[in-house]
Amino acid sequence: MSAIECREADLADVDELARIRATEWGTQPYWRTRISGYMRGELHPRESLPPRVVLLASANDIILGFIAGHLTRRFGCEGEVEWLNVVPARRRTGVAAALFHALATWFGSRQARRVCVDVNPHNAPARAFYRHHGAQDLNPHWLVWPDITAVAHDRVRPA
Repeated sequence: MSAIECREADLADVDELARIRATEWGTQPYWRTRISGYMRGELHPRESLPPRVVLLASANDIILGFIAGHLTRRFGCEGEVEWLNVVPARRRTGVAAALFHALATWFGSRQARRVCVDVNPHNAPARAFYRHHGAQDLNPHWLVWPDITAVAHDRVRPA
């Protein structure tokens, strides 16, 4: 298996990111509009601030997944994970962890420590992934990292 590389996505990547996101919910045209609008700063999640990033993971020039995040004021947090998606064939292979680590580093470089993510209460795999990486319950829909830089510096240990 080839090494996973993470880099910042650009608008040329949007079609593939939309395809990946649409495997879970919605259509490619819907996600093309949402993702490109997010990247251009035209669509704003509630209480978001302008700094934002979309990172993708690839191997052999094939996009395996992506993660997006931005600075925020929501719930007294400084950052928010917007999306994390990995192609089904590459789940549980380290792609999501590599993306999450890269986003945690991005947040840390912007002094954003307290970071939240909205996760459906019935999405047990996603909730388990985030908890494995140090997230704690904030309310039934939201998880929070009191200090996401612990993830960026690999100081989080599974419970």
